[in-house]
Amino acid sequence: MNSLIDIAKAAGAAIMQVYATDFSVEKKDDNSPLTQADLAAHYVIINALRVLTPNIPVLSEESENIDYEIRKEWQQYWLIDPLDGTREFVKRNGEFTVNIALIDGQQSVLGVVYAPVTELLYFASLAHGAFKQEANKPAVQIHTKRLDVSKPIVAGSRSHSDEKMQRFMQHIQDKLGVKAELISMGSSLKICLIAEGVADVYPRLGPTSEWDTAAAHCVLTEAGGDIVDEAGLTLRYNSKRSLLNPYFFAKSSGDINWASYL
Repeated sequence: MNSLIDIAKAAGAAIMQVYATDFSVEKKDDNSPLTQADLAAHYVIINALRVLTPNIPVLSEESENIDYEIRKEWQQYWLIDPLDGTREFVKRNGEFTVNIALIDGQQSVLGVVYAPVTELLYFASLAHGAFKQEANKPAVQIHTKRLDVSKPIVAGSRSHSDEKMQRFMQHIQDKLGVKAELISMGSSLKICLIAEGVADVYPRLGPTSEWDTAAAHCVLTEAGGDIVDEAGLTLRYNSKRSLLNPYFFAKSSGDINWASYL
């Protein structure tokens, strides 16, 4: 874990070098933004993991496509998003992260989420709990909270709010009789808000990829929550040809069916 945290922080340092410049923004095939910081962090992480664990394959958002016929044979692999929240990076609001996860048997068993601007760190490993560490402070264990139906708190995307989210918020008000508080945040930090007990649910009602969620999924699971699809099933990794996630709910402890609020 210490080595992985060091790698995430080194990637964060590479990102911050670009952040301090008048960087350019390109468009990928799916029209999502790409900067030199994405690539710089990618190479820092890839090269370090090849030294740390040379026998474990790596899948990164910025890797070339790896055919499913190859991927499906992997029992273990690293799944990384070198810069999660590139839109927030471009906006210079600080709400972007380095995400590194170890997948074992389609489950995220180790995760590190690092926000380089604030030096905020979340990390977890299977059966060892979830932790948050603020800059220059010791790490503290974190836990989800149980839903207080008189004060529901929803985490939402800063860059992807839409009519589906507005309906979700309205249906909470209709069913519970109270207006939910909305916390807007970029990147996988939204999932970490659930893990540390700041919010109750983060509904993602639009496209994401497996590298967007894997690291924070481990943090949330070890804090007592989960990420589930509309049927209530836990998200699995590398279980299908497509690397796209279904719509999902990152949720705190408890058995509330958030899909019923869609």
